Amino acid sequence: MTAIELGRRFLETTRGQIVALLRRGARTVEELARSLGLTDNAVRAHLATLERDGIVRQEGVRRGQGAGKPAVLYDVHPGAEPLLSRAYPPVLSAMLEVLVDELPPERADALLREVGRRLARDVGGRAGGDLEARLGAAAAVLNALGGEVDVVPDDGTWRLRGYACPLSATVARRPEVCRAVEALVTEVAGTPVTECCDRATRPRCCFAVTPVS
Repeated sequence: MTAIELGRRFLETTRGQIVALLRRGARTVEELARSLGLTDNAVRAHLATLERDGIVRQEGVRRGQGAGKPAVLYDVHPGAEPLLSRAYPPVLSAMLEVLVDELPPERADALLREVGRRLARDVGGRAGGDLEARLGAAAAVLNALGGEVDVVPDDGTWRLRGYACPLSATVARRPEVCRAVEALVTEVAGTPVTECCDRATRPRCCFAVTPVS
């Protein structure tokens, strides 16, 4: 299922409809309930979940004409906008495919590795501690990007074994993209790694590590 399809399904849910309304402007519980045909309590329950997930926040109050308690206004959290955008995966995937298709292989490889190194710098560069700790830090970075990776011993060496891939929408068609992640892991772990990813129906990351003596 594509990011666009997932986004469309989310917008069909009650929480998705709440988010869509709040992106148009701040609203009170009562206003949301009226727009969606729900009770105030049902809306509050959905808002509590969206607040917990960092998608929605309370944004001031609106005072009525009477002397009653002002109504809380809810709005979409600014930091949630990138999460709500469905443009990033297809646009970036298309850009990567064009890069790989249009450039000579060695140039595309060099650029992809530079992308990985820059990503590593953005997350703090080489991690501290011994090799196992640094590999754990690299795995944590991949997990934060949408992977699911463990560090496992493997016959005198180490392996980052994945159960998912943060770039799955692209790597099945353009395996060269794994070079960027290989460079990212190498930089954070501070030791060379070789990708051994499974790019079958459901791509999974894998990076073999040889400890430097």
